[in-house]
Parts: sequence; structure tokens; C-alpha cells
Amino acid sequence: MRKSLFAVLFLVFCPLVTAQQSLNNDAVIKMVKAGLSDDVIVSTVNSSPGTYDTSADALIGLKAAGVDDKIVGAMIARASGIAPAPAVLAPSGNGLPAGIDEVGVYFKDKSGAWQSLMPEIVNFKQGGAMKKFMTQGIVKGDVNGHINGKHGKTAITFPAIFAIYVPEGTAITEYQLLRLRQSGDAREFRAVTGGVIHESGGSTRDVVEFQPQKLAPRVYQITMEAALGKGEYGFLPPGNFSAKNMGSTGKIYAVTVPE
Repeated sequence: MRKSLFAVLFLVFCPLVTAQQSLNNDAVIKMVKAGLSDDVIVSTVNSSPGTYDTSADALIGLKAAGVDDKIVGAMIARASGIAPAPAVLAPSGNGLPAGIDEVGVYFKDKSGAWQSLMPEIVNFKQGGAMKKFMTQGIVKGDVNGHINGKHGKTAITFPAIFAIYVPEGTAITEYQLLRLRQSGDAREFRAVTGGVIHESGGSTRDVVEFQPQKLAPRVYQITMEAALGKGEYGFLPPGNFSAKNMGSTGKIYAVTVPE
């Protein structure tokens, strides 16, 4: 009788134990489609054993299935053996994520912590005045930037997660994400002032569209996916270029995605 009872209990609970042993990409997609919140799924990924496929094709498949970047980040961290970092607010209680305490651009490191991204100096020219720096010619009216050095000082890997803390009265749409083109020992780009994008003059040649996600008042998260491709990129804040000064300088927050 006792043996029969043990057999019944084994048959009942064995499938449950097996099901909880290890998560994978399909299990995460099922949780998403079941309507579980991102926080619940991230907590489950962080606290449960799992074997995840984080190849480029698999990440694209997760995105197509509606899996949020926050969940994908947790899966990548678990797959690489990185312990999840606790999500906490700044001690001041102002609602800012920990590590973000002043206006600027930040990137999330492998531990999940926000790190300040140091700006680089960019030299601006307008119209044909900068033609010697450009590789594909200049149309008058465009704003062109020149940054010393072939690569950004900060190297990242995809998916790369950034946070921008904008100044008071500034919209996140005034920032531009730019693809930087190497030219000799420098990087260069073509853009427009104030983040106002238009199609004339090839001004959108180096502009990369992004979808900001609000994290806190004046703080926005931006994720760069692997589909963008490796190379040089930079976030250009508004108000850098002075139309009265043809040789003005400003700042750009640049990164490199190594080949």
C-alpha cells in the first residue's frame, strides 16, 4: 500500500519538478504570451535555472515574439553567468535609477549597473566649409562633425542599453543618434541642428532612429540592437552648434562596437 502511494505521488509531482528544472527561450515566450508582467518574468529568469539561446537569430526571434529588452537582458546575463544586479532607486528618493545623478548619457555595464559615458569633443562646420573632412561631399546647409580618433573610448556589445538624462526643458527627441564614419584617424558625421530632421541635403544620412522608453522624469532608456551592425556611434545633444560660429565645437557621447 505504501509503495503504491509513493508511486502515485511520484507520477503526480515528477512532471512539475522536471518543468521547473530549467527555462529556455520558448518558456520565456510562453510567459510573455500568457500576459505575465516584465518584472515577474525577469524575477523568474533571475531566480530559476535556465539554458538560453542568445545568438543573433535567437535575439531577433525573441524581439519578434514581443519579449521586452529588459527580459532579454536578464536572459543574456543568466546565459553568461552574470549575477543579476538589484534594481534600486537613488538614495535621494527622487525616482532616478541608481547611478544616474546628473544630466548626461549613461550605459548599462555587464553587471546591470549604470555607468557615466564621458563625452568627446566634436568640431562643427556648416555647408561646404567642411568638405575636406567628408568622404561623400557636402550639400550647403548641412551641419558636419569631425571627431579626433578612429574609435570611441568606450566599447560596447549588442544589445547595448543607454540612459539619457536630459536638461530641464529639453525633449529626448532633440538628441540625435548618429552613425559615425571613419576617415583616416578621425570620425565624422552629417546631421542637422536641434534634432530637427528633414530629408533635404542628405541630412539624414548618418541619423539612426531610436525609440526612447521613459524610466523616470527626464530620464529615457534607449536600446541599440544587433541589427544596427558593428561600427562607431554617438549621441549628439542639442544646442552644440552655433550658426554664428562656423568653427564651433561641442560634445558628443561616442561608443564603438568592435569588429
